[in-house]
Amino acid sequence: MICIVVKHMKNALLLSSLGILIYSCSSSKIGKKIKYFDENNVEISKSRFNRIWRGNRLYTYGDSVNRKKLVLKAKHGKISNRLFLETLFENEINIKLDSSKPIVIIYYPGKDPCNSNGVATRERIKKWYGQLEEGLNQIAKIKPIYIYKNNDGLKEYDGIVDWNKDPEGIIERLFFKYHYPCNSFVVISKEGDYISYFSEWRNEHVWNATQRMSK
Repeated sequence: MICIVVKHMKNALLLSSLGILIYSCSSSKIGKKIKYFDENNVEISKSRFNRIWRGNRLYTYGDSVNRKKLVLKAKHGKISNRLFLETLFENEINIKLDSSKPIVIIYYPGKDPCNSNGVATRERIKKWYGQLEEGLNQIAKIKPIYIYKNNDGLKEYDGIVDWNKDPEGIIERLFFKYHYPCNSFVVISKEGDYISYFSEWRNEHVWNATQRMSK
């Protein structure tokens, strides 16, 4: 009789421990739910976040761990040392830049639903990037620099676009704090002023920014 009682107590203790473990795991998952913020870093509901994002083309969003933040698609700023960037590119990825001309950087943050769901053929990709480069050549006699953080998903560009690893993560730190959907770009003037554009864009956006940064 005592053995039976002890056995039941052991079973009860095991079930109790298992219940605590399951609860802890559930609580951990709940604790990791995504939080949503507006462009002023004020927390808002998911529904309000989606209404603003989908209803206003001026906004995109930035992803980080358990967090989505609304951001304006374009940002203006200035870097303090453009020469450092030129030297880093030359030493790390063997690209020599003309200090009298703007720098155009196309930035790929890594694979996401936005940049991996396209149906464009290799011919269309080649044509699109060819038009981008032709326009930049006409505007400023320059070529864009293609930089990635993570090259997962870039195989379809093989033989079309020459992507380079972000040297020391400098481009991410300077211009792309969050993971913005698809890819982004930044144009830097010879004085260090820049225009960055987050998420989806058209060639015209790059050309217009380059014209402004060439003045």
